[in-house]
Amino acid sequence: MPPRLFRRTAGASLCAALAPLAAHADFIQDSKASLELRNFYLNRDFRQPGASQNMADEWAQGFILRMTSGYTEGPVGLGLDALGEVGVKLDSSPDHRGTGLLPYGASNQPANDFSELGVTAKVKVSQTVLKVGTLLPQLPVAAYNDVRLLPSTYSGELLTSQDIAGLTLNAARLTRQNLRDSSGTDDMSYGGVRSAHLDLAGGTYRLTPGLAASYYYARMEDIYRQHFIGLVHDLPLGDTVKLRSDLRYFTTREQGNEDYRGASRVDGGRIDNRFFNGMVTLNRGPHALGIGYQNLSGDGDFAYPGLDPYSINLVTISPFTKAGTDAWQARYDYNFAALGIPGLTFMTRYVDGRHVHTSAVDDGRERERDTDLAYTVQSGPLKNVTVRWRNAAFRSGNGLSTAIDENRVIIGYTVALW
Repeated sequence: MPPRLFRRTAGASLCAALAPLAAHADFIQDSKASLELRNFYLNRDFRQPGASQNMADEWAQGFILRMTSGYTEGPVGLGLDALGEVGVKLDSSPDHRGTGLLPYGASNQPANDFSELGVTAKVKVSQTVLKVGTLLPQLPVAAYNDVRLLPSTYSGELLTSQDIAGLTLNAARLTRQNLRDSSGTDDMSYGGVRSAHLDLAGGTYRLTPGLAASYYYARMEDIYRQHFIGLVHDLPLGDTVKLRSDLRYFTTREQGNEDYRGASRVDGGRIDNRFFNGMVTLNRGPHALGIGYQNLSGDGDFAYPGLDPYSINLVTISPFTKAGTDAWQARYDYNFAALGIPGLTFMTRYVDGRHVHTSAVDDGRERERDTDLAYTVQSGPLKNVTVRWRNAAFRSGNGLSTAIDENRVIIGYTVALW
């Protein structure tokens, strides 16, 4: 859909949906809207011998309109949210497509533009909210992706309750997914196998002011079932010193009928694994030093919906979720406000993964190094404009042969419309 037609359609649809509720003061007064502008350049250089494509190189402009209403008055509050997304090609070609910024078809020709309109109806009773329609969950067993031009989305129902102090409960059925470089929606899927839906339920309870425990259960119909347990602990060690421990554990097993069992095997292994990952981070003033570790044991790759597993090793290029992967991570962050440069931040990390198992390799190795430098303008006509440079290098060995160098430049600005 062309951007101009998309904007007209989105505006008309939203106005029609809001009209019956416009008389309710809380619905209008608590409403918010913003427009995010995201200019994204990505260059990925494939350096391994025999690569089918030498380089992926694209530049695009994204527009993300977010509209959130309040609720109507009364014991049952009604509301409506909308998400409009438009991506426009600035530079690309069939030889350099595939960065995840722009969709392309069988001809390999990147689309000139693409768009999505999502509407979410919501009902609130006390501190419990039911959302139906377009969803952006950020849960251990299902999360949307927002590291390219436009965020991905899900469709379905999500119930969130905070009626009990310190406890947040979630239950959902996700039936469709919209990828970050697509105008349409697809079935839920994993490993190339489609599923009717993903069901999930669980929550997080704050045991003490510094300790939170989580449990979630997820079941992707005919593909897998999954349990998750997590602990996050913040320990103050002084006025400017804090130690954070973030521990995560999954057990995942195949679940399906005979039509799916063979197809759901990933890289020659069934889905039957245990996945522990965690990170300990010491914050002292502007410095943060983190050490992370993961162990993925059993058969098959770690299973998850969409593109983002809930793992401390979800980094720029690789998620490190292949079967058998043990990995260490070292990370360092610095905030230059301590040197009189507010708005400037730096991050670097290194991940070393070993014992990677695929259908062809029993003891592969994967390594990635990332660097992230970002600056947010603090004053003047460009105030709140953010410029970010991301540099990454990924290498594999011991039978694996991927070698990628990557650079991203992202310029972002969000305008509050009301």
